[in-house]
Amino acid sequence: MMKPRRTVLSVPGHIEKMHDKALDSGSDAIMLDLEDSVPVDFKVDARNRIIQSLLSCNWSRKTVLYRINGPDTPFGYRDVLEVVEAAGPVIDAVVVPKINHPGDIHFVSRMLDGIEMNKGWTRRIGIEACIETAAGLEVVSEIARASDRIQTLVFGVADYSASIGARLVSLSGHGEKEAEIYPGHRWHFAMSRMVMAAKSNGLQAIDAPYGNFKDPVGLKQGAAVACALGCDGKWAIHPDQIDIINQTFSPSPEDIERARKVLDAHHQATIKGLGAVAVEGRMVDQATVRLAVLLWEQAGYLGLV
Repeated sequence: MMKPRRTVLSVPGHIEKMHDKALDSGSDAIMLDLEDSVPVDFKVDARNRIIQSLLSCNWSRKTVLYRINGPDTPFGYRDVLEVVEAAGPVIDAVVVPKINHPGDIHFVSRMLDGIEMNKGWTRRIGIEACIETAAGLEVVSEIARASDRIQTLVFGVADYSASIGARLVSLSGHGEKEAEIYPGHRWHFAMSRMVMAAKSNGLQAIDAPYGNFKDPVGLKQGAAVACALGCDGKWAIHPDQIDIINQTFSPSPEDIERARKVLDAHHQATIKGLGAVAVEGRMVDQATVRLAVLLWEQAGYLGLV
């Protein structure tokens, strides 16, 4: 089972003091960023600072990610080459932004192949694929199958909005004030399409960050919707968002008790040779059992059972 990524805290690569604070946070995963949060003039410095942090700190308690600049930029290939060669054994996955074509994944995956062979590493580094353009969403299933290194698909709401020419309704463009202009969930189709591609290929699905870190109510609503659509976690841009996101994407005591009843009933049905069984007047079949198993495994990993 892949470790939970309920919360992925995004940290600017060029601000080293934030790296230490992130390590002390309750986030499941830390993403050291070389892309959007880093000004062009600081790209090279950010790369070096990320390497320094990865080599000098103890990251064993976290899932460690770092986001490269796009393969279509002058920085992307060096972000892969330099950071992975220097600190590959510490890194769980490379986050690839604004993927428009499976070839973007092929490029990063082949580079990782070469680096790992050259270094003699047996532990493989994963890939997180960011779906944040219309072109990327159109071929999202092909992207999800582009490499066995892919671990998660990530929805990028701000860049996706820009790519389709959607209206900007907040300063950050990250999920705020949506209800004021659309009588429903504006990104329901895009997120559901990405989730379907992820789950049909055994991947996790991660939602975009919520831009207003001083709005816990809006964050909770956004996280709850993402969870209901099948997402496994959500990016965070501020430590104050971590507890709310973790709580939303963690099994509640009621969830765990429901799963226990399903698994107990399934066990009894198996003994009796039955394919389905009723629990409290509700049918439990194999699909329900699979959901219960996934929830029970997550609860076990988080120490809740």
